[in-house]
Amino acid sequence: MILNHIWGLYAHPKEEWQTIEKRHESLVYSLTHILIVALIPAVCSYFSAAHIGWQIGAGDVIKLTNNSAMIMGVAMYIGIVFGVFALAYLIQWMAKTFDSSPDFTQSLELATYTATPLLMVGIATLFPVLWFVAMAGLAALAYSVYLLYSGVPIMMNIPEEKGFIYSSSVVTCGLVMLVALMAVSAILLGMGFGTEYIS
Repeated sequence: MILNHIWGLYAHPKEEWQTIEKRHESLVYSLTHILIVALIPAVCSYFSAAHIGWQIGAGDVIKLTNNSAMIMGVAMYIGIVFGVFALAYLIQWMAKTFDSSPDFTQSLELATYTATPLLMVGIATLFPVLWFVAMAGLAALAYSVYLLYSGVPIMMNIPEEKGFIYSSSVVTCGLVMLVALMAVSAILLGMGFGTEYIS
């Protein structure tokens, strides 16, 4: 089954990382995992923006047109997949500094399974209230960081002390990439790729 590591990452993450490290599935396996799981936030965000509407504070419910919500959902999906691949590349590139030499498939596995909680929490957008989605997102981010810190020593075959520094470097690079992705989104919106609202 393609998504068979998800339960283990929540129930017993260290043991599951060891299982993932022993099996080392193919590149296609990791790619299929990320392509499926990345659909969760994209589809749920589209549905909530076009059909339910967002509630921000005590203001009116905000909805987007179907077309606008679809474009944003597709852009989100592409951005997520690109972000996970970029993170995998960074993981592989930084490994040399920490006396590890993973192949790209190992790096993609680490990036993919680390990002899984952040992507699965996209289901929270079906209750589109800003404070709720923000709290769910923070909890998922915290768990993703925990998965990264617990998975790096196992997947990269390095001691835990080096793994902590390596993980911290990956988290820093991941945050920089996230800010860059947000900046690109803001620039595109400013250039006329705006959204159409339903009043």
